[in-house]
Amino acid sequence: MGCGASSDAGGPPPAAPSSSGGGVYESNTRRPAADDPAELAKSGGIDRDLDRARQQEEGKVKLLLLGAGESGKSTIFKQMRILHGAPRSDDDLRMYGVVIRSNVIVAIRKLCTHLRNLGLEDALSQEPAPEDGDSTMTPKQSYDELIAHLVDNTASVSEESLQNGESNANPRDWVGQSPRAGLAANNDAKQFLNHVDAIRILWQSKTMKEVWSKRAAVNVIDGHKEYFQDILRISAPSFKPTTQDILLARVRTTQVVMERYRIDGIDFEMYDVGGQRSERRKWIDCFDHVDAVIFVAALSEYDQTLAEAKRTNRMVEALELFRSVCNNRAFANTSIMLFLNKKDIFAEKILYSDIAAQRPFYDYAGPPKDFDHGVLYFIQKFKDCLIDDEFNDSFIHVTCATDTNNMEFVLDSTRTIIMTDNLRRSGFLGSD
Repeated sequence: MGCGASSDAGGPPPAAPSSSGGGVYESNTRRPAADDPAELAKSGGIDRDLDRARQQEEGKVKLLLLGAGESGKSTIFKQMRILHGAPRSDDDLRMYGVVIRSNVIVAIRKLCTHLRNLGLEDALSQEPAPEDGDSTMTPKQSYDELIAHLVDNTASVSEESLQNGESNANPRDWVGQSPRAGLAANNDAKQFLNHVDAIRILWQSKTMKEVWSKRAAVNVIDGHKEYFQDILRISAPSFKPTTQDILLARVRTTQVVMERYRIDGIDFEMYDVGGQRSERRKWIDCFDHVDAVIFVAALSEYDQTLAEAKRTNRMVEALELFRSVCNNRAFANTSIMLFLNKKDIFAEKILYSDIAAQRPFYDYAGPPKDFDHGVLYFIQKFKDCLIDDEFNDSFIHVTCATDTNNMEFVLDSTRTIIMTDNLRRSGFLGSD
């Protein structure tokens, strides 16, 4: 039984009462007569169909993506569809278009608030208007507009009504609105188009570059930097999300999502579940008959805290979660793969954020700003979570989930390891 599955099968049919009870009744269940060839053939066909369905179920490989929130699970899930699934429909693309524009608004809200909390408003006011562009708006004026409309909501009623009026919508905008994206995302996407010039000017300022370098304190999605750098394309009426845009889009997973793929004659089912603490109670429904768990942890989150628990380091949370998954009896005979994700952001971040400066990782003794030593340090941290030492290094991958070429290689290797490990566990291959 899969995630969230429920059985519709009832109990056995009631037995026919005995004739001694005062009446004779016939059972609703008819058995094929021994001398009725048609009934026998029909029964045999049903048995063969059931046997075929059982073999298909047993031959299917069930993959479960686990990990803390924002570790990159859903991005890996999307990569599987890019590599092995159906292309996105226009309805899908419009939904992602709304989400992408909304993601920019969510990020700029956090960054504007962070700029104010860092006391950098005076520094921003010293910067002139950018020379490249048609607007004469300064970065400080852009910031004031965004604070009034997106953060403090202090814009006058008449001004806000003008900004949100239907007359402001471009009928030629390909993305438009998407009911699938939700009301909040659609409202944010509308705000994006209303304030795109202010966002562009503020993003180009020197002060915002300083704020961005300190984004870990407010948990801005690192990959959304690409949206800011490509803001004119995203705001254009002709904007249609690319594959890379979709991979970077952030949609919080709040339910179990499953997709099926047939790869080299083998059926795969991949399940994606929400990683936030409030979503983990749903995981237990997915633990039955799992062939492999892909546990995803973000290398770059060693200096960040949870959105839902500000005092908890994200990497510490991932380590504890990994410990509980690996040592769960439900996965005693299950292949567990470890994907240490966001290696590209980790490589950038260690240049200015020292691992040893983070209280939980004060014991890091490797050289600062060293990618390889940093990766090996965290690999050992995850290995230390295991009760036994059977975790093979081939089960560990350092990944960039937004890089399709990297993920194609990693997922192909993972598929081979899972199939080999399942054969070994089944006794078809000798154990080492």
